[in-house]
Amino acid sequence: MLYLIATPIGNLGDISIRALEVLNEVDLIASEDTRKTAILLHHYDIYKPQKSYHAFNEKKVVPKIVEMLLEGQSIAVVTNAGTPGISDPGYSLVAAAIENNIPVTAIPGPAAVIMALILSGLPSHSFTFKGFSPRKTGARKRFLQEDAESAHTLIFYESPYRIKAFLADALDVLGDRPAAIANDLTKKFESVQRGVLSELLVWINQEKPRGEYAVVIQGKRD
Repeated sequence: MLYLIATPIGNLGDISIRALEVLNEVDLIASEDTRKTAILLHHYDIYKPQKSYHAFNEKKVVPKIVEMLLEGQSIAVVTNAGTPGISDPGYSLVAAAIENNIPVTAIPGPAAVIMALILSGLPSHSFTFKGFSPRKTGARKRFLQEDAESAHTLIFYESPYRIKAFLADALDVLGDRPAAIANDLTKKFESVQRGVLSELLVWINQEKPRGEYAVVIQGKRD
Protein backbone atom coordinates (compact mmCIF):
# COMPACT_ATOMS: atom_id res chain seq x y z
CA MET A 1 0.00 0.00 0.00
CA LEU A 2 1.12 3.54 -0.78
CA TYR A 3 0.03 6.08 1.84
CA LEU A 4 -0.03 9.84 1.20
CA ILE A 5 0.16 11.40 4.64
CA ALA A 6 -0.59 15.05 5.38
CA THR A 7 1.74 16.51 8.00
CA PRO A 8 1.59 19.75 10.03
CA ILE A 9 2.23 23.04 8.24
CA GLY A 10 3.62 24.55 11.42
CA ASN A 11 2.20 23.32 14.71
CA LEU A 12 3.33 19.73 15.33
CA GLY A 13 0.10 19.07 17.24
CA ASP A 14 -1.89 19.19 14.01
CA ILE A 15 -1.06 15.66 12.92
CA SER A 16 -3.84 13.09 13.15
CA ILE A 17 -3.87 9.95 15.30
CA ARG A 18 -4.34 7.85 12.18
CA ALA A 19 -1.31 9.49 10.51
CA LEU A 20 0.85 8.59 13.51
CA GLU A 21 -0.46 5.01 13.47
CA VAL A 22 0.37 4.57 9.79
CA LEU A 23 3.82 6.16 10.14
CA ASN A 24 4.52 3.60 12.88
CA GLU A 25 3.34 0.71 10.70
CA VAL A 26 4.91 1.33 7.27
CA ASP A 27 8.20 -0.19 6.15
CA LEU A 28 9.58 3.05 4.73
CA ILE A 29 8.86 6.79 4.71
CA ALA A 30 9.56 8.68 1.47
CA SER A 31 10.31 12.25 2.57
CA GLU A 32 10.73 15.51 0.69
CA ASP A 33 13.30 16.52 3.30
CA THR A 34 14.47 13.72 5.59
CA ARG A 35 15.90 16.18 8.11
CA LYS A 36 12.60 18.00 8.57
CA THR A 37 10.66 14.75 8.71
CA ALA A 38 13.09 13.47 11.35
CA ILE A 39 12.04 16.34 13.63
CA LEU A 40 8.40 15.26 13.37
CA LEU A 41 9.19 11.57 13.81
CA HIS A 42 11.44 12.20 16.81
CA HIS A 43 8.74 14.36 18.42
CA TYR A 44 6.37 11.38 18.34
CA ASP A 45 8.99 8.68 19.06
CA ILE A 46 8.67 7.11 15.62
CA TYR A 47 11.75 5.35 14.28
CA LYS A 48 11.43 4.27 10.65
CA PRO A 49 13.86 4.33 7.72
CA GLN A 50 13.49 7.25 5.32
CA LYS A 51 14.17 7.67 1.62
CA SER A 52 14.66 11.08 0.02
CA TYR A 53 11.92 11.83 -2.52
CA HIS A 54 11.65 15.34 -3.94
CA ALA A 55 11.12 17.28 -7.17
CA PHE A 56 14.76 16.95 -8.23
CA ASN A 57 15.08 13.17 -7.90
CA GLU A 58 11.57 11.99 -8.80
CA LYS A 59 12.52 10.37 -12.11
CA LYS A 60 15.18 8.27 -10.43
CA VAL A 61 13.38 7.48 -7.18
CA VAL A 62 9.81 6.73 -8.35
CA PRO A 63 10.75 3.44 -10.14
CA LYS A 64 12.65 2.31 -7.04
CA ILE A 65 9.70 3.03 -4.74
CA VAL A 66 7.31 1.26 -7.14
CA GLU A 67 9.62 -1.76 -7.15
CA MET A 68 9.58 -1.84 -3.35
CA LEU A 69 5.80 -1.60 -3.32
CA LEU A 70 5.51 -4.46 -5.80
CA GLU A 71 7.72 -6.53 -3.50
CA GLY A 72 5.10 -6.12 -0.79
CA GLN A 73 6.38 -3.20 1.27
CA SER A 74 4.12 -0.43 2.56
CA ILE A 75 5.43 3.08 2.02
CA ALA A 76 4.32 6.47 3.33
CA VAL A 77 4.92 9.71 1.44
CA VAL A 78 5.30 12.97 3.37
CA THR A 79 6.37 16.45 2.33
CA ASN A 80 8.00 19.27 4.29
CA ALA A 81 4.55 20.43 5.36
CA GLY A 82 0.96 19.88 4.31
CA THR A 83 -0.54 17.40 1.87
CA PRO A 84 1.60 15.49 -0.66
CA GLY A 85 0.80 16.39 -4.26
CA ILE A 86 -0.39 19.94 -3.48
CA SER A 87 2.47 22.08 -4.86
CA ASP A 88 4.75 19.32 -3.55
CA PRO A 89 5.99 15.90 -4.78
CA GLY A 90 3.44 13.09 -4.97
CA TYR A 91 1.62 13.20 -8.29
CA SER A 92 4.12 11.20 -10.36
CA LEU A 93 4.42 8.48 -7.72
CA VAL A 94 0.65 8.15 -7.41
CA ALA A 95 0.33 7.88 -11.20
CA ALA A 96 3.04 5.18 -11.30
CA ALA A 97 1.42 3.25 -8.46
CA ILE A 98 -1.98 3.30 -10.18
CA GLU A 99 -0.39 2.17 -13.45
CA ASN A 100 1.09 -0.81 -11.61
CA ASN A 101 -2.19 -1.65 -9.79
CA ILE A 102 -0.73 -0.75 -6.41
CA PRO A 103 -3.34 0.31 -3.81
CA VAL A 104 -3.10 4.00 -2.88
CA THR A 105 -4.81 5.85 -0.06
CA ALA A 106 -4.44 9.21 1.69
CA ILE A 107 -4.43 10.22 5.33
CA PRO A 108 -6.02 13.69 5.26
CA GLY A 109 -4.83 16.65 7.22
CA PRO A 110 -3.40 20.16 6.95
CA ALA A 111 -3.27 22.11 3.68
CA ALA A 112 -2.32 25.78 3.71
CA VAL A 113 -4.51 26.46 0.68
CA ILE A 114 -7.69 25.49 2.57
CA MET A 115 -6.76 27.25 5.79
CA ALA A 116 -5.91 30.48 3.96
CA LEU A 117 -9.19 30.33 2.03
CA ILE A 118 -11.45 29.90 5.04
CA LEU A 119 -9.61 32.60 7.03
CA SER A 120 -9.64 35.11 4.18
CA GLY A 121 -13.27 36.10 4.56
CA LEU A 122 -13.68 35.77 0.79
CA PRO A 123 -16.21 33.47 -0.97
CA SER A 124 -15.17 29.85 -0.40
CA HIS A 125 -17.91 27.92 -2.22
CA SER A 126 -15.96 27.98 -5.50
CA PHE A 127 -12.23 28.56 -5.84
CA THR A 128 -9.23 27.97 -8.12
CA PHE A 129 -5.88 26.99 -6.63
CA LYS A 130 -2.98 28.11 -8.83
CA GLY A 131 0.06 27.24 -6.71
CA PHE A 132 3.28 29.18 -7.25
CA SER A 133 3.47 31.78 -10.01
CA PRO A 134 6.34 32.07 -12.52
CA ARG A 135 9.47 33.88 -11.34
CA LYS A 136 9.71 36.52 -14.07
CA THR A 137 7.32 39.47 -14.34
CA GLY A 138 6.21 38.90 -17.94
CA ALA A 139 5.41 35.22 -17.39
CA ARG A 140 3.77 36.00 -14.06
CA LYS A 141 1.46 38.58 -15.63
CA ARG A 142 0.44 36.12 -18.35
CA PHE A 143 -0.16 33.54 -15.63
CA LEU A 144 -2.44 35.94 -13.75
CA GLN A 145 -4.23 36.99 -16.93
CA GLU A 146 -5.39 33.39 -17.45
CA ASP A 147 -7.89 33.83 -14.61
CA ALA A 148 -8.60 37.56 -14.87
CA GLU A 149 -12.19 36.93 -16.03
CA SER A 150 -12.88 34.08 -13.61
CA ALA A 151 -15.56 34.54 -10.95
CA HIS A 152 -13.90 31.96 -8.70
CA THR A 153 -11.83 32.98 -5.69
CA LEU A 154 -8.15 32.63 -6.64
CA ILE A 155 -5.48 31.18 -4.35
CA PHE A 156 -1.74 31.35 -4.89
CA TYR A 157 1.42 30.39 -3.00
CA GLU A 158 4.36 32.78 -3.07
CA SER A 159 7.87 32.96 -1.64
CA PRO A 160 9.09 35.79 0.63
CA TYR A 161 11.46 36.85 -2.15
CA ARG A 162 8.72 37.46 -4.71
CA ILE A 163 5.62 38.34 -2.66
CA LYS A 164 6.02 42.11 -3.24
CA ALA A 165 6.43 41.71 -7.01
CA PHE A 166 3.54 39.24 -7.11
CA LEU A 167 1.14 41.64 -5.38
CA ALA A 168 2.21 44.50 -7.67
CA ASP A 169 1.59 42.36 -10.77
CA ALA A 170 -1.73 41.07 -9.39
CA LEU A 171 -2.89 44.66 -8.83
CA ASP A 172 -1.83 45.59 -12.35
CA VAL A 173 -3.51 42.60 -14.04
CA LEU A 174 -6.57 41.95 -11.86
CA GLY A 175 -7.35 45.43 -10.55
CA ASP A 176 -7.82 46.53 -6.96
CA ARG A 177 -9.77 43.53 -5.67
CA PRO A 178 -10.41 42.38 -2.10
CA ALA A 179 -7.72 39.93 -1.03
CA ALA A 180 -5.93 38.37 1.93
CA ILE A 181 -2.36 37.33 2.67
CA ALA A 182 -1.77 34.44 5.09
CA ASN A 183 1.59 33.72 6.68
CA ASP A 184 2.94 31.50 9.47
CA LEU A 185 -0.34 29.58 9.59
CA THR A 186 -0.81 27.48 12.77
CA LYS A 187 2.37 29.01 14.25
CA LYS A 188 2.80 31.43 17.15
CA PHE A 189 2.92 34.49 14.88
CA GLU A 190 0.13 33.43 12.51
CA SER A 191 -0.95 36.38 10.41
CA VAL A 192 -3.80 37.04 7.99
CA GLN A 193 -3.88 40.52 6.45
CA ARG A 194 -7.09 41.50 4.66
CA GLY A 195 -7.93 44.42 2.38
CA VAL A 196 -7.81 45.37 -1.28
CA LEU A 197 -4.64 44.58 -3.22
CA SER A 198 -3.34 48.17 -3.12
CA GLU A 199 -3.61 48.20 0.69
CA LEU A 200 -1.89 44.84 1.01
CA LEU A 201 0.89 46.04 -1.28
CA VAL A 202 1.49 49.04 0.98
CA TRP A 203 1.50 46.76 4.01
CA ILE A 204 3.96 44.21 2.57
CA ASN A 205 6.35 46.98 1.48
CA GLN A 206 6.61 48.00 5.11
CA GLU A 207 7.37 44.47 6.25
CA LYS A 208 10.34 42.13 6.02
CA PRO A 209 8.76 39.10 4.32
CA ARG A 210 9.56 35.70 5.82
CA GLY A 211 8.29 32.21 5.11
CA GLU A 212 5.92 31.20 2.35
CA TYR A 213 2.69 33.13 1.79
CA ALA A 214 -0.76 32.08 0.67
CA VAL A 215 -2.53 34.84 -1.27
CA VAL A 216 -6.30 34.72 -1.69
CA ILE A 217 -7.91 37.08 -4.23
CA GLN A 218 -11.61 37.61 -4.92
CA GLY A 219 -12.82 36.54 -8.34
CA LYS A 220 -14.11 39.01 -10.89
CA ARG A 221 -17.42 40.69 -10.08
CA ASP A 222 -19.78 42.25 -12.62
